[in-house]
Amino acid sequence: MSAKNDDLKKVTQSSSGPRGGRHSLMISGGKAKNFKGTLKRLLSYLKPRRARLIIVLLAAILSAVFTVLSPKVLGMATTKIYEGYLSLKAGGDGIDFKYILWIVVILAGLYIVASLFSYLMNYLMADVAQLTVFDLREEINDKLERLPLKYYDKNSHGDILSRVTNDIDTVANTLQQSITQAITAVITIVGVIAMMFSISWLLTLVALVTLPMSMVIVKAITKRSREHFRKQQKEIGSLNGHVEEMITGHKVVKLFNYEKKSIEVFEETNELLYEAGWKAQFISGIIMPSLTFVSNIGYVIIAVVGGILVTRGAISIGNIQAFIQYSQQFNRPILQTANIANIIQSAIAAAERIFEVLDEDEIIVEKDDLLTVDKGHVEFKNIIFEYEKDKVIINDLNVDVKAGSTVAIVGPTGAGKTTLVNLLLRFYELKSGNILVDGKDISTVTRGSLRDNFGMVLQDTWLFNGSIMDNIKYGNEFANEEDVYKAAKAARADHFIRTLPNGYDTVLNEEANNISQGQKQLITIARAILKDPSILILDEATSSVDTKTEVDIQRAMEELMKNRTNFVIAHRLSTIKGAHNILVMEEGKIVEQGSHNELLTKKGHYFNLYNSQFAN
Repeated sequence: MSAKNDDLKKVTQSSSGPRGGRHSLMISGGKAKNFKGTLKRLLSYLKPRRARLIIVLLAAILSAVFTVLSPKVLGMATTKIYEGYLSLKAGGDGIDFKYILWIVVILAGLYIVASLFSYLMNYLMADVAQLTVFDLREEINDKLERLPLKYYDKNSHGDILSRVTNDIDTVANTLQQSITQAITAVITIVGVIAMMFSISWLLTLVALVTLPMSMVIVKAITKRSREHFRKQQKEIGSLNGHVEEMITGHKVVKLFNYEKKSIEVFEETNELLYEAGWKAQFISGIIMPSLTFVSNIGYVIIAVVGGILVTRGAISIGNIQAFIQYSQQFNRPILQTANIANIIQSAIAAAERIFEVLDEDEIIVEKDDLLTVDKGHVEFKNIIFEYEKDKVIINDLNVDVKAGSTVAIVGPTGAGKTTLVNLLLRFYELKSGNILVDGKDISTVTRGSLRDNFGMVLQDTWLFNGSIMDNIKYGNEFANEEDVYKAAKAARADHFIRTLPNGYDTVLNEEANNISQGQKQLITIARAILKDPSILILDEATSSVDTKTEVDIQRAMEELMKNRTNFVIAHRLSTIKGAHNILVMEEGKIVEQGSHNELLTKKGHYFNLYNSQFAN
């Protein structure tokens, strides 16, 4: 997934929308909805590789044919040796070693050719499987780009990663190994039955008696194991989700002494995974010994009946040897098929989880129109919004923000401040109403062109693993180094950057914790300055820094806010005294608006908020 999409997801973490986590994850899932449908859909991904699959099929047929012929040829050698032994005993010429040598050469040739075709089959199938999974990864990655942010709010990031990695790897391994085994097994069964009939129809009927028993066993066991395989994949996602949350929030876990509870949740999930895993493996593992037992019964019957036929001269000893080999070859692909059925249970459970993501509702299809902001006049008209059906967050909101003005949004937690900004950027879609930018409805333009006109500085700074230069240039990939230096100076970040050992080439680690919180915030402001947006959004940009750093950031933001329309979300009311208009929100409604002095004069909600911060 692209870095920009990661950034976009980071924005949602400041949203007041519903959160995903272990508990929201654990209520998801259920019994596999459509085993046959999922299998059919999975196999449809092989269609673009039809030509290679045909070659795989032909190679499998030829490999199986040459393998199946070998016991019959070996039986001829056994018969010849037995006849030679009888001849030698009767005073004849004895064993014809020249004939035996030719048999050995022919057998060697059959085995070599069968191996070559088997190699070709596996080589091509590996290519087909990896290309197919490559397409599947591309599709799910593209899908993740098109999913609305509410999907990421409601689902654990660890579970999403599990679907993209573990589940796809499970499908890849199944496609690569099981399909060739299944093709070979089917062809081998057909070939072996044909060869057995060519030797003795009576012995063949005896051998086939065990087939219905084998099929009943496979069907009964796989039906019971399927649900446990599905649950196993689900619990892997749960475990990954919990581990991802605990690693990401490691400091918070330590700070609040949550280690014990975290271990308890891990052990609970791990126990569920263990239960599902051992049941799935144990139940499916019964298949092999059960079929081996049935196979051994058939083997004993064939040996007894075959021995009787030999004593009566109805069949040669070499053909009995060949038939016994064929009976083993006949049972081997059945055992393989049972093992494949075991693997497919896990693959279908994984594929179903992948298809659940692919079937999620996407963000509304965009119009082709582009937005170019000249002034920055923003209007909210009769806005109604809900994260979940019938749970209204913002109700009939109307705001007119003049071009070039600064609007501050204040109110208690959960009032809808960040939600309002997310709606402006179309991170979420309205239930009803319109948002206009310079008179143009934002729902009629592409999201990309809309967001190109906005800059954001958030409370949660987001910096990626890379140099400081690259992190600032994230705001404008076409900017040169001189532009970056100017932006950093305007953001009051140039001095501290140059004092670092490698200056602008200093590489930030994955958590960007090798610089301070205030320094990170200055870099994000430099990034916003470099973008030079028409409309700026500041979301609690100074809430997590010390007083001196706050002064530096305030000066940098004053530089950034010049000559543009600004939306400022703030809890520290001292930072918004100069705003042209202050919106006081409660429960998704604007309960007051006006300038700082006007609102203090009214002695209403803003007055109470202000006095609660600056009393005495």
